Amino acid sequence: MGEIVRLQKYIAMSGAASRRAAEVMISDGRVSVNGETVTEQGVKVEIGNDKVTLDGKLLRVTEKKYYIALNKPIGYVSSVKDQFDRPTVVDIIKQDIDARIFPVGRLDYDTEGLLLLTNDGDFTYRVTHPKFVMDKTYWVKVKGSMTIGAMNALRNGVDIGDFVTSPAEAEILDAANGYSLIEITIHEGKNRQVRRMFEAIGYEVEGLKRTRIGVVELGNLPLGRWRYLTAHEINCLMGK
Repeated sequence: MGEIVRLQKYIAMSGAASRRAAEVMISDGRVSVNGETVTEQGVKVEIGNDKVTLDGKLLRVTEKKYYIALNKPIGYVSSVKDQFDRPTVVDIIKQDIDARIFPVGRLDYDTEGLLLLTNDGDFTYRVTHPKFVMDKTYWVKVKGSMTIGAMNALRNGVDIGDFVTSPAEAEILDAANGYSLIEITIHEGKNRQVRRMFEAIGYEVEGLKRTRIGVVELGNLPLGRWRYLTAHEINCLMGK
């Protein structure tokens, strides 16, 4: 689904006229949507789906593409809407961006960290489809000390019930106060995969944060804030 905008905005985006001039054109009966003349203000159209003409000439609009990196807080759902009315990741950015943005993949409700959002379906396909291997890095906090055997299990691949993971890159970042902090990089994107991997080797995850997707690093982006991806990041994720 493309972005849905008011008809006068669509005309302005096509370069045919300003919004104010477009309103006059609509009132004068010069504009049609899908073959029907429109004279009322406020009609909405979908970019890429509805056909808008001015004086019989088809107007074309190229939808602006957005590519966003968000530091998702715990307590937000990775969707556009939630059936239980819980806050969603889209709620964080909707005040700043007037377009239909959707998450690229997901992060669990109780997981924080890097999440990408876009309105580009091709971009989503490249980042999420299993045939395009997209490494993802996480910081994992577990209770207790990680044994050599447990670390080797992560590095060799773990049977998580319905799937055996590829060998992961894993190292211990810190161990203090009865907890261990591990950095792990996985090469798939199964549902709750990291948590299931640690549970399979006898550790319950106390905290989980995603820090990297492909070339995109979370860096020092504050929790609950977002930024636009750079052209280099977009091109790398798209395989260009």
